[in-house]
Amino acid sequence: MPKRKPKTPIQERPVPISTASFLVGVEPHTIRYWEREFSEFLHPVRTAGGQRRYRREDIEVLQEIKRLLKEELYTIAGAKRVLRQKFQKRESSGSDNSENGVHASRTTRWRAAQR
Repeated sequence: MPKRKPKTPIQERPVPISTASFLVGVEPHTIRYWEREFSEFLHPVRTAGGQRRYRREDIEVLQEIKRLLKEELYTIAGAKRVLRQKFQKRESSGSDNSENGVHASRTTRWRAAQR
């Protein structure tokens, strides 16, 4: 009998937009809009059928966008500036995290900036 590939733990699996919407507390159309406006920070994976799947990193970015827009009352342009600063701050201080000249991915930088 062939061995089965171990499944990714449920906490690590990308979720559909409806689940992301529930977790973040905004409507799916809001997430789609934010995905267009904040395209440099949000990169959900797509299924073969074109459906969006949001990883934990994407959910964290969405929660930060919501916090900036709804709680801190930033404009979209202001929220983009704050997010860019977080990424740049991480890039400049985290350059030691690269191996053999390969830099950390955006999601890695985002996760580290959240700590």
